[in-house]
Amino acid sequence: MLPREGNHKMSGQETDNSKEKRNGEKGEVIEPLSLLDGASPYHPIIQSDLEDQRKIAADPSIHLDERLEAFEDITDSEIGDTNMARARNIEHEVGFRQIYLKFDGGNPTGTQKDRIAFAQALDALRRGYDTITVATCGNYGAAVALAASIAGLKCIIIIPENYHTKRVREIEELGAVIKRVPGDYEEAVSHSVRTAEKEELYDANPGGANTNIQLRAYGQIAFEIYDELRDAPAVVAAPVSNGTTLAGIYKGFVRLYRRGKTSKIPKIVAGSSFGKNPIVQAYIKNKDTCEDLKPEVIRETTVNEPLINWHSIDGDMALDAIRGSGGWAANASDKSMLKYAKLIREKEGMNVLPASTAGLIALLDGHAKHQLPGDRYVVILTGRKS
Repeated sequence: MLPREGNHKMSGQETDNSKEKRNGEKGEVIEPLSLLDGASPYHPIIQSDLEDQRKIAADPSIHLDERLEAFEDITDSEIGDTNMARARNIEHEVGFRQIYLKFDGGNPTGTQKDRIAFAQALDALRRGYDTITVATCGNYGAAVALAASIAGLKCIIIIPENYHTKRVREIEELGAVIKRVPGDYEEAVSHSVRTAEKEELYDANPGGANTNIQLRAYGQIAFEIYDELRDAPAVVAAPVSNGTTLAGIYKGFVRLYRRGKTSKIPKIVAGSSFGKNPIVQAYIKNKDTCEDLKPEVIRETTVNEPLINWHSIDGDMALDAIRGSGGWAANASDKSMLKYAKLIREKEGMNVLPASTAGLIALLDGHAKHQLPGDRYVVILTGRKS
């Protein structure tokens, strides 16, 4: 069975507590700004004025239509519609005008994974499942656990036994059952898929039948950008790991363009950890499709962990989005990601996951090579507001 999620952990690799605190390319010591696991939840995690809808959605004795309506009310209120603001201070710093920061960490668990988790939970609820399962290394597990708790679904989270995510306590507090399994992330996914098939549970792992659900969920980012700008920007730049987010944003803009809402489709720009992502490597080497990297050469650090993988499940779709839009892809070093995370924190008051600055770095890399025209440029970020 093919691997199904983007953050591919290798058996025996360093955990978040023991990973090298260094730049993966040059051996430099890096300061502890890395924020592994990326995000933390809001408190309260769901607004108190939605408590009635939450009770309805989670109550199996209530008619399914009412539960679905209540769950969708919560989703519409809490998921997405994240903040986007012009970064004038960053513009002055880098000498490049009209940069907009789309802070997609403004979801309940502080991660864009909430978008797909709530879409999967809605699908599970609609199809009559009572239990949902997924393999995770952190953020997606927290997002699915939250969505499942609101939908009144049992939740089983599979985590590789050697990986010590900081979000375990949060996942358990949301009522999910955590199961540790031997091996790496890929084996955890296989275990989750087999469990779902054997016990007739809802399989929320990325890939397969879930691809279209997740692309549509991430496509909402395009609609939110359009709502703010009333047209497509020249570029949307984003960090890339598995490729689903990037492909979803592109498809969202294609839909808007075909409906005559925008005058163009933005160029899609992707950034990822230096030499450690199949999508970026395929673009740089001008390959027709993504090729798996050698797992043994992948080295995780506390900075690049959210980005690297040796296999990108939706990589070919992301590569098509980059090339089809006339965009580009570029590498980002740990040192650069830390630098721009610090810059954004100091200049714009926004505390972001350093790995999420890879898109901004790729955008500026393109501008340095070929000066970009005056227009509007959107960068997707995640993390936490200060």
